Amino acid sequence: MPFPRPLNDYATAEGPSLWATLVGRATAEPFNVVASAIFLLAVLHTFLSAQIRHWAHVVEERHRARLKLSAPAEDRNGDGVPDEVSFGGQILHFFGEVEAIFGIWAVVLGAAVVWFKGLDTAIHYVADTVNYTEPMFVVVIMALASTRPVLRLAEQAMRAVASLGGGRPAAWWLSILTVAPLLGSLITEPAAMTIGALLLAKQFYALNPSLRLKYATLGLLFVNISIGGTLTHFAAPPVLMVAAAWGWDLKYMFTHFGWHAICGIVLSNVVYLAVFWKELQSLKPVAVDPGARTEEPVPLWVTGTHLGFLAFTVWMAHYPALFIGGFLFYLAFAQATAHHQNKIELKTPMLVGFFLAGLVIHGGLQGWWLQPVLGRLGEVPLFVGATILTAFNDNALITYLATLVPSFSEELKFAVVSGAVTGGGLTVIANAPNPAGQSILQRFFPDGVSPWGLFLGALVPTLIVAFSFMVL
Repeated sequence: MPFPRPLNDYATAEGPSLWATLVGRATAEPFNVVASAIFLLAVLHTFLSAQIRHWAHVVEERHRARLKLSAPAEDRNGDGVPDEVSFGGQILHFFGEVEAIFGIWAVVLGAAVVWFKGLDTAIHYVADTVNYTEPMFVVVIMALASTRPVLRLAEQAMRAVASLGGGRPAAWWLSILTVAPLLGSLITEPAAMTIGALLLAKQFYALNPSLRLKYATLGLLFVNISIGGTLTHFAAPPVLMVAAAWGWDLKYMFTHFGWHAICGIVLSNVVYLAVFWKELQSLKPVAVDPGARTEEPVPLWVTGTHLGFLAFTVWMAHYPALFIGGFLFYLAFAQATAHHQNKIELKTPMLVGFFLAGLVIHGGLQGWWLQPVLGRLGEVPLFVGATILTAFNDNALITYLATLVPSFSEELKFAVVSGAVTGGGLTVIANAPNPAGQSILQRFFPDGVSPWGLFLGALVPTLIVAFSFMVL
C-alpha cells in the first residue's frame, strides 16, 4: 500500500455527510488521525513560541546571575572560546524559534511513521515522496533578493515613489507596502517579501513606532504580499499549484485576480493610513550623520548581472538542479565583485527553508481531511473555508488539493484560490514567504512576534481583501 494512501482509494470509505466521510477515512487509515494530531500540536506550538522564548531569556538571565557574567557566550578569558552558556536556555531558544518548530515536529512525525509503518516507509516518504522544490527555491531567492545591488535598486524605485510624499516615514511606509507586494508578481513573492521587510526595517521599524502599529504593519505586509503575486501566473506559490492544471495564463490571472488584488492592497493601505495617520506623521526620520561614510554606488553592470541571476532563478523555479547550479555561479560572481557586495547572509534563508521543509512534510499527510472539506462547499462557503484553512496550512497546499477535486467549476476555482491568498497573512504558516518576513523583522518586537498580535494586525486587511475579491 502506497504511503500516504492515495485519496482516490478512499472512495468506498466515504459517507453521505462530511463527518461520515472523515470517520470512514480515519477508519480505513488510522494513521491519518495520528498525523493530523501531530500537525495540530505543531500549529499550537507556533502560538506558544513567544512565551517559550521568554522562558529562555529568564533561564539565561538566572544562569548569568549565578556565574556573574554580563552577557551570554562572552569570551571573558580571551582564549577564543565562549564562556559557559545555559544549556537549558539554549534548548528553550531552539524550541521557541518559529522556523524550527515544524522541523522539530517532523522528527516526531517521522518516529510515528517508523512505529506504525516501518523504517523503509518513513525513509521513502521523507526522501522520495515529499517535494522540497519550494523550500529550496525560497532559500536561493531570499539570498539573491537580499544582496546589496538588488536592495539598492528596489530602494531607489521606492524612494522615487516616497519622494512624492516628501520622503517622510509615512510616505516610505505607504510606498513599501504598495510597491513591494506588486513587485511580487514579477520577482516572486519570496523575493518581494525579503525586499519589503528589509526596507521596512530600515525606513520604518528603526524609528521605533508603537507596538500596535508594528503589528498592524506586519499584518498588512503579509496580506499584501499574499495577494500581490496574483497579477501573473508564475510568481505566487498557490497560483503555481493550479495554473498548469487549470490552464490559467497571464491574461486570465490579471483579468480575474490582478485588479482585485490591486484594489485590495490600495484599500487596505488607505484604511490603515487613516487609522494610524497621527502616529505615522509624528515619526521622525533618523538624522543622517554628515560625517558618516556613504556606500559607493553599485555599477550598472553588476546590478544587471544580479538581476540576471534573479530572473534565471525565477525562470527555473521548478528545477532545483538548475536554480541551485545558477546560485553556485552567483556565489563565484559575488566573490569576484566583493567590493560591491555586502556579506552574503545565509542563516535566515536556511532557517526559512527548514521551516517550509517541515511544513511540506506535515502537509503531505493532511489531504485526507482537506480534500473532502473543500469538495463539499459552495462558492461563498468555499471562499470562507479556504481563507480559514489557509491560516493553519500553507495556502499552496490548499490550492494543490483543490486540483484533486474533479467537479470544480470556474466559479469554485476562483473562490478557492482567492480565499487561499486572502487568508495568507493571518498566521506565519499561511503563506510560504511569511517566515522570511518574520525572521527579518522579529528583532523589532520585544518578545518576538506574537501569533495573536500578527492575527489581529492582519484581520482588518484580510476582511478588506475578502470584500475586494467577493464584492467588487
